[in-house]
Amino acid sequence: MSEELTLEERKVIYRARRGLKEIDVYFDPYVKNHYLAASAEEKALFAELVDQEDPDLLDWFMEVSEPPKPELKDLILKLKHYVHG
Repeated sequence: MSEELTLEERKVIYRARRGLKEIDVYFDPYVKNHYLAASAEEKALFAELVDQEDPDLLDWFMEVSEPPKPELKDLILKLKHYVHG
């Protein structure tokens, strides 16, 4: 990754490391391949997503429950698409 990351980008990338395989399988490829090229709006949405608690993220990714905002659901679907095609 570039040495010209902003402080906010560094924070988000660090917080995206969950240590929980079920979440990391989606976050890691996104951070490595798409995050830095994303729009400011998408970066902000991803920052909001990584701020959520692991149990909520698991429920949302496993489609047990829905995120509070439709934009978060759309981003989750995008992350799942990057992994599963």
